[in-house]
Amino acid sequence: MTGDPQMTSWSDDLAADVVVVGGGNAAMCAALAARERGAKVLVLERAPEHERGGDTAFTAGAMRVVYESVDQLRELVRDLSDTELATTDFGVYSASAFYDDMARVTQYRADPDLVAVLVEQSHATLRWMADLGIRFVPAYGRQAFKVGDIMRFWGGLTIDASGGGPGLVEAEHTLAAKAGIEIRYGTPALHLLADGDGVHGVTAMIDGRIVDVPAAAVVLACGGFQANVEWRTRYLGPGWDLARVRGTRFNTGDGHRMAFEAGASPAGHWSGCHAVGWDRNAPEFGDLAVGDGFQKHSYPLGIMVNAEGRRFVDEGEDFRNYTYAKYGSRILAQPEQFAWQVFDAKVLHLLRDEYRIRQVTKVQADTLEELAVKLEGVDGEEFLAHIAEYNEAVMTEVPFDPSVKDGKGTRGLAVRKSNWANRLDKPPFVAFQVTCGITFTFGGLRITPDKAEVVSNEGVPIRGLYAAGEIVGGLFFHNYPGGTGLTAGSVFGRIAGAAAAEHSGR
Repeated sequence: MTGDPQMTSWSDDLAADVVVVGGGNAAMCAALAARERGAKVLVLERAPEHERGGDTAFTAGAMRVVYESVDQLRELVRDLSDTELATTDFGVYSASAFYDDMARVTQYRADPDLVAVLVEQSHATLRWMADLGIRFVPAYGRQAFKVGDIMRFWGGLTIDASGGGPGLVEAEHTLAAKAGIEIRYGTPALHLLADGDGVHGVTAMIDGRIVDVPAAAVVLACGGFQANVEWRTRYLGPGWDLARVRGTRFNTGDGHRMAFEAGASPAGHWSGCHAVGWDRNAPEFGDLAVGDGFQKHSYPLGIMVNAEGRRFVDEGEDFRNYTYAKYGSRILAQPEQFAWQVFDAKVLHLLRDEYRIRQVTKVQADTLEELAVKLEGVDGEEFLAHIAEYNEAVMTEVPFDPSVKDGKGTRGLAVRKSNWANRLDKPPFVAFQVTCGITFTFGGLRITPDKAEVVSNEGVPIRGLYAAGEIVGGLFFHNYPGGTGLTAGSVFGRIAGAAAAEHSGR
């Protein structure tokens, strides 16, 4: 038919031992690891170059990693100054703490073998990245509070990739170019070249033509299915078509589909996802100019109310690192799928930078009565009655300390606040309207822990097929410890790339 893409034969200038599908952190770690072992690597990135990087480009770059001492931290953050060391309490984050966090927040459903690899290889993997030239910095702006003269880190999350997610994407793509890895942008993979003996390459759309690209091994690192509104509703359930997508518009489940066509086994929490509080007026998909600025993660310092004017979650249940990825779904379940986060003057200076961007849905008032009128969609009378009840329940005798779980809670409320409860009594009062922003889906492919090989429905590895990143199922259920996604992508991306290179004979 006139205008249809034409099928063409293999082009020698795209010859590769390993094809990596995707362009985010997991994909680039796979590509760099395979190239390091001598494989000729071709990366197929569906997005155009100016939108490259998958969801990585939309993150703040936080990475959860084991470090038992400041010396181990300095192996990753290599330009820590003496002043920073003298004025910062970095603490430690032990392997046992990482194990405990993964078990607790996933309700003990996470695959223990995958978790063991993630935890035990986290430090070595980030050290490998640092050796390649990727720079890590302390996450001062989001993960530390000043207590006296000391900046104190909290929540087991200490470092960011320099420049956040966009900086990590830039660094990895620059390293790939220097290593001789070819990257084709605007190039969606369509199908796997598979038979009874495994996977032997991909079919892709290259320069408007459908091309078979043979390769000894393929690594799928092309994200979840969160940007596919039909799949969201099918797997996550009714209402999820109304969620905003925090990141790239290109993560639509193509990798899942291709793998299932080749006989891959699904794994993980297919009705679950990472979902956060997100500005109610944010666009349908992520905006690279704003990045993760639409998120609103300082809710532990205040309260959240729904359209009925009432609180519906324990904002102080835990550090935000351990609750933010599940509270988005709680917001989506509220009437009209929104909430208002409310703060008073006592904590405004502690709010994260994302509350100060230009693109923010915000109201401010000098009295609670005036604020109630400005909270669009909220029952104002019920809000004022609920605030009075909340203020009366706050444990004023307990000191407030945002750097620890301070036990400053409430008494006698149907929905308690366990920590960081302050009365709302000091003007100005400021509120921010949020809805649900979905980050990535938890359902994915079953892989082997040691080589990241995709496993078939028969329970055996599919020869030549590997996976890493959001497409992997089995790590996250119900919830997620902040900063684990990029680390998991790096750990299993490195494993997948190395194993793919080995399979190719390199």
